[in-house]
Amino acid sequence: MNDIDYVLHQAAIPSVPRSVQDPITSNRANVDASLNILVAARDARIKRLVYAGSSSAYGNTPTLPKDESMAPAPLSPYALQKLVAEQYCQMFTRLYGLETVTTRYFNVFGPRQDPSSPYSGVISLFISALVDGSQPTIYGDGEHTRDFTFVAYVVDGVLRACTAEGASGEVINVATGGRISLNTLFTHLRTLVGARVEPIYADPRAGDVKDSQADISKARRILGYQPIVSFEDGLQRTVAWYRASQVTLA
Repeated sequence: MNDIDYVLHQAAIPSVPRSVQDPITSNRANVDASLNILVAARDARIKRLVYAGSSSAYGNTPTLPKDESMAPAPLSPYALQKLVAEQYCQMFTRLYGLETVTTRYFNVFGPRQDPSSPYSGVISLFISALVDGSQPTIYGDGEHTRDFTFVAYVVDGVLRACTAEGASGEVINVATGGRISLNTLFTHLRTLVGARVEPIYADPRAGDVKDSQADISKARRILGYQPIVSFEDGLQRTVAWYRASQVTLA
């Protein structure tokens, strides 16, 4: 980290199911490695570290939208690990004076998300299946909701968090501020792709949150953040990229 001004800590094993099956390995990646990064950033005297937090830290809090003042209630090892790492960030700010900001993400999607990875987001998995004419799997009844966030929002929020005054030591939601069910998402994507398949419904997965929606008023106030791409436009861009990448691979 010598001669580095800002560290954007995006690395993790981003999988609730894997953390349930193997909490030790995910803890090493999500907690131990984050602590190593914080120590290195402190010793190098960087200007600020921006950490990729997770909305999973909220758990199944009944109030929507979820704001940063709510008490966390993680439901999985992954969620707890992301919470511990963001608390480490805040502690390093208080204890060592290292400026840190946690940007909590809500179901990020967009071009270049690898659908072949077992840790991919549901949108890339749905698109991959629909383009191939196969049936994607929905865990549960499909009525659970998510605040799907186009990757451009995240990039904008993270870059703003590097230099925004009053952001150091804060946890800030970076999302869209809306929510949509997986069933509705599937219907939208099926129309965009022009497919005629139905999803396969499977048992709910342990550790999954029922509903997720962000309050983004703090991001607006501190970061000057504003979602810049509609959800529908983000879906169209993602589908277009996936189709183009399939043509290139062929």
